[in-house]
Amino acid sequence: MERDRLTAFTDGVLAIIVTIMVLELRPPEGAAFADLFALCPKFLGYLLSFVYIAIYWNNHHHMFQAVQKVTGGALWANMHLLFWISLIPFVTDWMGERFAAIPVATYGVVLMSAGAAYFILSRVLLASAGPTSLLARALGRDVKGIASLVIYALAVAVALFAPWLACALYVVVALLWLVPDQRIERLLG
Repeated sequence: MERDRLTAFTDGVLAIIVTIMVLELRPPEGAAFADLFALCPKFLGYLLSFVYIAIYWNNHHHMFQAVQKVTGGALWANMHLLFWISLIPFVTDWMGERFAAIPVATYGVVLMSAGAAYFILSRVLLASAGPTSLLARALGRDVKGIASLVIYALAVAVALFAPWLACALYVVVALLWLVPDQRIERLLG
């Protein structure tokens, strides 16, 4: 399969996911600023989830710039990633409606699973490309990916007794990934 077809499909799915998320935001019942302020937890959850989806889109785009061949395994690994990302609107809405230990922990499980799926996708692509490929040079040991999974696991455990602290850890992971991996851009030059 052509790389461009896979990336176009992924772009479309991510656009639908963002659309679903924004449709979950409902205007306040009243017309006062206090009514709008009551929606802050839900909006902050939306903002964080939007940033995560943007990060996945951005990094997926960068990673596939270094990919020459897409195998059947890569197609399935990409679908695995999209499955977990497609759950983000659900857990975002639940966390926004009920900011409590289990919804916040579940949000983290979905983020951690998406992170693991992205890691798996990168490894499937690397296996196909080979150890001396542009992709292998660009990704290296993927310290950021592994660190993210560790922070997610910690955040899920922390969410059970300190949901706000868990959310702060989710923000930390987002900040780690906010700037796309510059190694790919430098190598593609």
